[in-house]
Amino acid sequence: MAELDVAAGKNRHKGSLRRCKKLSTKVDLTPMVDLGFLLITFFFVATNLSKPKAMHFNLPADGNSTKLGNDAALTVLAGKNNNLYYYHGALDVSLQQGLFGKTNYSESNGIGEIIREKQIAMDKNYKGGRKEMMLLIKPTADASYENVVQLLDETLINKVGKYAIVDISDAEKKLMKE
Repeated sequence: MAELDVAAGKNRHKGSLRRCKKLSTKVDLTPMVDLGFLLITFFFVATNLSKPKAMHFNLPADGNSTKLGNDAALTVLAGKNNNLYYYHGALDVSLQQGLFGKTNYSESNGIGEIIREKQIAMDKNYKGGRKEMMLLIKPTADASYENVVQLLDETLINKVGKYAIVDISDAEKKLMKE
């Protein structure tokens, strides 16, 4: 708060000139310093509370590709209008055995349920169990970015340790059109 101190003095007139009173001004900066410390404290607390959350994304290592067993692979094809197509193992084998299907992102009968069923089957029949499952995500040009993020969220929710985003083949494109 600013204070004005008036010096008690006599008004002297010299001749016809009249002098103004000289006032001494004193500005108290204590409230301004208090406000500064309050703002600094607020910004320290606010920055610690709003930490960004990001998903860890494993990138492939340099070198030769590895072979993947047909029993351990689940391939998901992301199409337009939130449609998903999936098959187990190799494409030609899964078409012969009827291991190909169409699903969506719903909670009850969606892709999450397919992933969980695959994990349970791998626990029963595969020597490495669900840890050996590989999820191949193949988005089409019509799939939105949101669809790919939803698939990555499903990998995180279902604790899929191995997954990859791969380009879709011509045979898979043809199959999706049919």
